[in-house]
Amino acid sequence: MDDISLAADLVREAGTLAGEMLSQGLETRYKTSLSDVVSAADHAGEERISGRLSESRPDDGLVGEEGARKPGNGRTWYIDPVDGTYNFLSGIPYWCSAVGLVDADGPLLGAVYYPAVDQLWLGGRENPTTLNGQQVPTLASQGLSEISVATYFHPRHLPDRQRMIAWQSVVASAATMRILGSASIDLAGVASSRLGVFLQANLNGWDWYPGAALVIGAGGVADEIVVGANRWQIAGNAQAVEDVKAALRGRT
Repeated sequence: MDDISLAADLVREAGTLAGEMLSQGLETRYKTSLSDVVSAADHAGEERISGRLSESRPDDGLVGEEGARKPGNGRTWYIDPVDGTYNFLSGIPYWCSAVGLVDADGPLLGAVYYPAVDQLWLGGRENPTTLNGQQVPTLASQGLSEISVATYFHPRHLPDRQRMIAWQSVVASAATMRILGSASIDLAGVASSRLGVFLQANLNGWDWYPGAALVIGAGGVADEIVVGANRWQIAGNAQAVEDVKAALRGRT
């Protein structure tokens, strides 16, 4: 089985398992805040994916949100069996299962499965991005002022004035803003032109690499820049990404 077929299997299996477990009731616990929660479905999905990867790709590394770690040969799988856990546990169907494969050159491929609408995105650097098997259109060149920005800003970061000013500069320059609660679905939405450009700061790899690969596979750009103490992750068409970077640096 090739990498992209394996990735498709992994996210479908994890997403289906999570949905079944949710319907049966779940134990949950809080990590850093009321919105940072983890459930038994997160752990079960990560164990399932980790087991499959250990069998199918024994030489690859892996990193999971819930603690799975294994060194590899230069390729690493990033695993997020339930991205958008707060939504998942709150009965909001905007959550997904996601995996991303990274090599020395960056995001290689991503897979995002959105169970509520049975939608599967696959793609990356060597594979044009598809949605349920159909190739998505190449991202059109559009400036930030013409499109939406999909983003998030946790309330605990409000006292960070530098971070807030940088974030506001982007949001104020966009046509509109959406905060939906799952970075991987947001990025998949950018790849399929439902959303304009993606912006968040200091994301972990499992929240960034799966969707970043999809944007790349749709002819877009996924970039990271450091401004002050924050590393911003940006993905979208090339013009929009440059506009976001300029806004973050205070050059608008």
